[in-house]
Amino acid sequence: MGKKKKYISVLLFLLFFSQLLGGCVVKQKTDKVEDLEFTVACMQDLPKALQEQLELKREEDFTLTYSDNEYLYIARGYGVQETGGYSISVDACYRTENTIDVKTTLHGPQAGEKVEKAPSCPFVVLKMELRSEPVKYL
Repeated sequence: MGKKKKYISVLLFLLFFSQLLGGCVVKQKTDKVEDLEFTVACMQDLPKALQEQLELKREEDFTLTYSDNEYLYIARGYGVQETGGYSISVDACYRTENTIDVKTTLHGPQAGEKVEKAPSCPFVVLKMELRSEPVKYL
């Protein structure tokens, strides 16, 4: 009987301990709280410092956030593409409890579309009111 009680005690302890650890897991809220309003900004309308950063990064696949005293800028670039004719759609831009979530998609040229043969570096910059949440790219 002594070994059996010891075995049950150890099992109960392990069960209790696993429940305790399970309760310590931090879960992030990822549910959408609200859609965020933004505009797609043109290069010439961006702050000079942001323009310079984009020029340095445009040949890479990149994500970038930039803020000044008034606006938050969220940039997503897809690096060098073989030709022109690419576009980027903004599929989602919303706030969760903890983050700003942004999803974009790169679209290639349409079949039969006339495109420039020179390489291109497509990117998009979203401009919105200044916010403090970190940006998560989906």
